[in-house]
Amino acid sequence: MPDAADLGFLLHKHPGKAQQFATAAGTAHVVWPEATDDRATVALLLEVDPIALVRGRSATLDQYVNDRPYAASSMLAVALGRVFRTAMTGRCDARPDLPGRAIPLEIHVPVLRSRGGPDVVERLFAPLGWQVTAIALPLDDRFPHWGDSPYVDLRLTGSQRLADALTQLYVLLPALDDAKHYWVGPDEVEKLLRAGTGWLAGHPERELVTRRYLSHRRGLVTTAVGRLAEVDDTEPEALDNAVDAELEAADDDAPPPPEPLVRLRHAAVLEALREEQAATVADVGCGEGALLRRLIQDPAFTRVLGTDVSHRALEVAARRLHLDRMPDRKRARIELLQSSVTYRDDRLAGFDAVVLMEVVEHLDPPRLPALARTVFGHARPASVVVTTPNAEYNVRYETLPEGRMRHHDHRFEWTREEFRAWAADVAATHGYTVRHVAVGDDDPEVGPPTQLAVFRRVA
Repeated sequence: MPDAADLGFLLHKHPGKAQQFATAAGTAHVVWPEATDDRATVALLLEVDPIALVRGRSATLDQYVNDRPYAASSMLAVALGRVFRTAMTGRCDARPDLPGRAIPLEIHVPVLRSRGGPDVVERLFAPLGWQVTAIALPLDDRFPHWGDSPYVDLRLTGSQRLADALTQLYVLLPALDDAKHYWVGPDEVEKLLRAGTGWLAGHPERELVTRRYLSHRRGLVTTAVGRLAEVDDTEPEALDNAVDAELEAADDDAPPPPEPLVRLRHAAVLEALREEQAATVADVGCGEGALLRRLIQDPAFTRVLGTDVSHRALEVAARRLHLDRMPDRKRARIELLQSSVTYRDDRLAGFDAVVLMEVVEHLDPPRLPALARTVFGHARPASVVVTTPNAEYNVRYETLPEGRMRHHDHRFEWTREEFRAWAADVAATHGYTVRHVAVGDDDPEVGPPTQLAVFRRVA
């Protein structure tokens, strides 16, 4: 990289010092084999003490004699989180310009346990933009006819944000190992969602990663699948089917998983649009296009527009919608545009309805009046459909820590009373009526998980 000091700032580790950190598995050492203006190399060595791991507990022979001191596994992932915790969050107070930059990186893991061999390694890392070289290690060099071991020599090269690279390793090393060294409880769901933010939901092997990271525990996997679908608007059908196919045989008597909230939300929005007799619809803040796919499948919606401030999200939406292979008549009904919901855009005018599905909570509260002016004041569709999380329902999520919002990018989450107050004020200011609909299980104490409002313009 251009300056070795940059890597030191990003990792919060001085290139001139060797450091040690205590972990549950042993001692983690951080050293810098080289640090020049042109190239910097940092090494993390985990010195595992297999005796200490089982001291004070009844132990079997395989707990003493195993591969943990010699191969990268879930223990190394824990060490990464312990040693580079601040770097993984993407924070660098001394150089705040650095964490957002993609930098040229090369990662070498000499001995990595991979259930499935080099093929699985390629499937997990390549979609994230890495150039992957995974070489299977032989069981014994002296006896090549014995075949390959379950270990690989892994090298990754590419330009990535360092925080992204670290969180990907944190999740994917245990997924490749598929044998965590510690008890996997409900808190692991939160760790997975936090570390996988921004890349896991869109990963083509997200089902495999989720199952392995959570040690194939059906309840936790189902929870993670639902949260991934809700937070990142992924396709719940694909997630559900893959999880059920993997786990059904192992747990035939388990009750069926609940209907994913994202699916219930889509159904509620579509029902509202049909009740409003909307034929032309703009999905503002469309993300990666999950709702757009359902809109375009229904010929009753003759014109569909998807807008998002993120160019990358629109690229993913175009790919998931298969716009390049869509029949001409269907393709003529849909358009994707980059636009911000807080700035006036004449291209939003003239639609029967505008949908703001899980959008408002991603804005800083001072920007909400600008959103209202853009949508309700300037575009002025006949109807507006808004959905947002109900903060009161968060206590029903067992894996969501108290006081934590459902997504790291949420700027706020409203109670039912707060949402109704905002909706009433917007309706009165811009000449709309408003009605409210519960989405999901309407808990008698805390209400539904999602709250929906349908605004209708007063003629």
